[in-house]
Amino acid sequence: MRSRTVGAIAALGTLLAAGSAAARVTEIRIDSVEPFLDGATFGEVGSYLRIKGIAKGEVDPLAHENSIIVDLDKAPRNARGLVEYDVDIDILRPADPAKGNGFLYYEVLNRGNKQLGTRLHDVRDRSALALNNPTKREHAGNAFLFERGYTVMWSGWDPDVPKSNARMGARFPVAYENGKPLIRRIREEFQLGKRRPANVEVVRLNYPAASTDKVRARLTVRHRESDARAVIPAEQWEFADEHSIRLLPKGTPFEPFAIYELWYEATGAKVVGLGFAATRDVVSFLRYEAADDKGTPNPLRNPDAGIRHAMAFGGSQAGRYLRHHVELGMNRDERGRRVFDGIYSHTAGSGKVFANHTFAEPGRTFTQHEDHLYPENWFPFSTALTTDPLTGKTGSLLRGDGFDPLMIESNTSTEYWQKGAMLLTADPTASRDLSLPANSRVYLIAGTQHGGAGNPNNPNNVCVNPANPHSPAPAMRALVVALTEWIDLGTPPPASRVPSITAGTAVEYDALKLPKLPGFAVPPDTNLFGPPVDWTNPPGASGAVIAVTLAGHRFYGVRVSQVDADGNEIAGIRLPDIQAPLATFTGWNVYKRQPKELCDRDGSYRPFAKTKAEREAAGDPRLSLEERYGSRAAYAARVKAAADALVRERLLLPADAAAYVRAAEAADPF
Repeated sequence: MRSRTVGAIAALGTLLAAGSAAARVTEIRIDSVEPFLDGATFGEVGSYLRIKGIAKGEVDPLAHENSIIVDLDKAPRNARGLVEYDVDIDILRPADPAKGNGFLYYEVLNRGNKQLGTRLHDVRDRSALALNNPTKREHAGNAFLFERGYTVMWSGWDPDVPKSNARMGARFPVAYENGKPLIRRIREEFQLGKRRPANVEVVRLNYPAASTDKVRARLTVRHRESDARAVIPAEQWEFADEHSIRLLPKGTPFEPFAIYELWYEATGAKVVGLGFAATRDVVSFLRYEAADDKGTPNPLRNPDAGIRHAMAFGGSQAGRYLRHHVELGMNRDERGRRVFDGIYSHTAGSGKVFANHTFAEPGRTFTQHEDHLYPENWFPFSTALTTDPLTGKTGSLLRGDGFDPLMIESNTSTEYWQKGAMLLTADPTASRDLSLPANSRVYLIAGTQHGGAGNPNNPNNVCVNPANPHSPAPAMRALVVALTEWIDLGTPPPASRVPSITAGTAVEYDALKLPKLPGFAVPPDTNLFGPPVDWTNPPGASGAVIAVTLAGHRFYGVRVSQVDADGNEIAGIRLPDIQAPLATFTGWNVYKRQPKELCDRDGSYRPFAKTKAEREAAGDPRLSLEERYGSRAAYAARVKAAADALVRERLLLPADAAAYVRAAEAADPF
C-alpha cells in the first residue's frame, strides 16, 4: 500500500492536471474481437479473446510533463493546439474476466515484434510471423502467462518499423522548422554480414537524403571500431536514390563486416519520442478510463473483474525502452496516476534507447563493433543515487517522486561484456558496490547470451565458437512471478544476485581466470564506453582521415563475473545447467573475420569431454563427464539438488525444476 506522502503527491498531481488539456487517448478503434487460437483453453482460466485495433491520442506540447519529448514543439498541431498520433494495439484477455488475475502484462515491442513466444513461452516456431500473429495452439508454447490469467497487451511505439510479418507500429508527425520538414546533417553507420546480409550492393538509409548531391556528403570505411576512418572518394560511390547508396562501379558489393559511415543532409525526422507518451497514455486509459471520447467502452473495463495492476516487460531494445520510460518521468500520467506498478527489464544492460532524439534511430544497439558511437549508455545508469565522475552529474534512474515502479532488471552474461551491466550495481567507475533502493532488484542469469538459447550447430555462424544454447527463460519466469507477488502481495523478491566487487566475484578483464581450451577463441577485452559523442562535420578534403575523440578517451568502469575452473560464471542466478554443467557457457564470442573484436551479442559453448582419456588427448584442463559425475544417476541427482535449491530460493518455479530433472534423467551425456 502506498504511504500517505505518496498518496498526497498523486492527489496533488490530479488537481494540477485538472486545469489543463491533459494528454490522453481520444479514441479506441476496435477492428476485431475473436477467440484466440480458435478458442483454445488454458487451465482453469479457460479461453482468451484477441482484441485488435488502433489507439488515437493527443499530447499538449506546452504541458510540463511533455516538455521532455524532443521536437514535440516542432510537430503540427490540431485546432486545439495538440499533437495527434495513433498506434497499433493488440490485446489478449481471458474470455471470462472473472477468471483473470487482475494484471495487465504490457510487453514492449522490440522493433515492432512480440517477444512473448521466445522470452517466456518457449515457442518452437521462431518465425516472426508465428510470434507476431499466433494462429495455432503450438504458437502459445507453454502458455505460462495464459494459464495464470494475465491480460497481455502490446502497442506500437516506433513509427519506422517494417510492416512485414505482422509487426506493430505507430503513426507520428514529422518535425518542421520554418514551415518545412527539418533538415540536419546526420551520420549513418552500417555493417553487413551479421545484423544485415552480406553481399549487398545497395544499402538503404534510415532517413531520406534532402539532396543526392554528394558535395556535402562523405562516405568512410574502417575494419575495426578502433581503426582510423578512410574516406571513400566521391567517384567510388553514389546515392542510388534519396533512400539508398551504392558503391561504384555498379554491382560492387560492400565489404562484409567493415564499418561504413555516411555523413549527409537528411530530412523526414519524426517525433519518435512520442512513443513514450503513447505508451503512458494507452496503458493509463486501459487502467483507469471507462470509455473514449466517442463513447467506445474500454475493452478491459469490468466493474466486477477489471485490471487492478499493470506491469511491463521488455527485453533488449524493449528493456532499454522501459529504463528510458522511467528516466523520462513517463510512469506518471498527466492526471497524476501511476502507469506501471512494476517493470521487468531484461538484457538492457545500463542503456536506454536512441529514440527521444532528433533524427532518432531506435533500432540501433551498441556493441564493441556495431553502433558503438550511437547514444545508448548515458548517466544515470543505476536505480541507486550516484555521481558521474566524467560529467559531474548526480542522479538515479528512479525519480523518487512517488510514481517509481517496483523494478526488476535481469541480464545475461553478454550485457556485462558488451553493455556495461555492472554499472547497475556499481558506481560509474566500477570501483565499489552500490546499495540499491528497496524497490529495485538486479540479477545476472549466469552463463547465458543476449538473445536467449542459441544454436551451437548453426552452419552460418560468423563467430569463431559455437553459440551458447543455455536458456535464461526458466529464471525469467520465476522473476515474473516474483514481480507479480511483489506488486500484489507486497512480498519482496529474492535479493539481487550479481557479481560483487566486495566479494571478489566482479573482476576486470585482466583478472579473469579463463581456462585455456585448445581451439576455443577467447575475447580480447570487454566493451568500453564513455559519455555519448558530440559529432562534428567531417573534414572536407577528399581522402582525409576522420578522427573522433571519445570524451578525452575517458571510459566508465566495466567488470564481469569471475569464472570457475570450467570457465562458468560463479556469480548470479546459476541455473542447473551451470551448477551441474555439461559444458562451458559464456556470454561472449569473437568474429571469425575480426578475431580481436567481440562478436555482436553472441555467447560461446564448449562441451566437456566424455572421458579422462578423451580430454587428456585434447589437452582439455576441464574434468570430463566421467570424472565429475561417473554415471547418469549421479548427474541427475546433482541437477535435482540444484533445481530444488533454486525453488526454495524462489528463483525457479516447481514446473521448471521438474522439467530439468526429467531432462537429466532422460539424457545420456556419457
